[in-house]
Amino acid sequence: MSASLSRPPRTGVWLVGARGSVATTVVAGCAAVTAGLRPPTGLVTETPAFAGSGLPALPSLVFGGHDTTACPLPKRAEELAAGGVLPPGLPAAVAAELADAEGEIRPGGPLPGDTREADALIAAFAADIQDFVRRRGLDRAVVVNVASTEPAPDGPHLPPSSLYAAAALRAGCPYVNFTPSTGLHHPALAPLAASSAVPYAGRDGKTGQTLLRSVLGPMFAQRALDVRAWSGANLLGGGDGASLADPAAAAAKNAGKERVLTDTLGGTPEGEVHIDDVPALGDWKTAWDHIAFDGFLGTRMILQTIWQGCDSALAAPLVLDLARLTARAHERGLTGPLTELAFFFKDPVGDVPAAALAEQYAALVRFAKRLGETE
Repeated sequence: MSASLSRPPRTGVWLVGARGSVATTVVAGCAAVTAGLRPPTGLVTETPAFAGSGLPALPSLVFGGHDTTACPLPKRAEELAAGGVLPPGLPAAVAAELADAEGEIRPGGPLPGDTREADALIAAFAADIQDFVRRRGLDRAVVVNVASTEPAPDGPHLPPSSLYAAAALRAGCPYVNFTPSTGLHHPALAPLAASSAVPYAGRDGKTGQTLLRSVLGPMFAQRALDVRAWSGANLLGGGDGASLADPAAAAAKNAGKERVLTDTLGGTPEGEVHIDDVPALGDWKTAWDHIAFDGFLGTRMILQTIWQGCDSALAAPLVLDLARLTARAHERGLTGPLTELAFFFKDPVGDVPAAALAEQYAALVRFAKRLGETE
């Protein structure tokens, strides 16, 4: 994957779920920021702390991916603009970039009726990625899973997310799991992950309710306030809402939310998180938390929070951040789990010492400085 001396380096971003809302927002958003049509709001890697890290520039990113749906990216972008997710007129302004990415999307799987064994599917997916790198003259490509949440696997068979993860490693590409799906966490992939010569990160991007929990949990612990119960609810639509209507998929999603509380509070309070599919909300979501806690002399108090946001707009800049950081880590020869990227995830891989957002951010900034050091 060596760069040609006649051109600046280019980095591929291979999106699993490449025609979904998050992926479409990633491609359109990168093009808009690159062209100066929009500021880089929400992009952590565009802040001063990362200026000297040697990250691939946004204009150098080339997009492709796998998907099982047929709606082309330009059409999906128009739908997102109609729903208020993308600014009016943006799909037309970045039509060329959307069309270029659409031309690099390959059929995902396994589709109904596909009788190929897991190894054949992994080989096919890996070949797609390697072909993308070769044809586009890329120095490297990062594979990022932004597909809809799948239920936890039942039995030894590899779920789709694990097939794509294995394909990424087989293709020699860094891998990021932005979803709560199994990915590299499947026991059958442990030897492959352990022997791979690429960095990887995940899982489940921390974009809304859990982001807030990772700030509030440490606050209660540091102020010695006793949290008795922490209950929550999520209302969301779109593809994520439809997939999370499956109780098994919702359980996979909630596991990370609860883990943050357990890690930051030192124990698990009473209460659950409920997820409701409300199709009318489209790509927008509302998250509500009800926190019952005791103060001095046992005085009982309540804190309630409401988070209303657009899932794709929250997730897309983080996907770009992760692709750039992971690509740079690969360039520097780092391998294995990137624990320093825990700042971005509900359930980060590796031995992560802290779940508090402030501590994770400090670790991320130290990592950024390390990436920029002279080799």
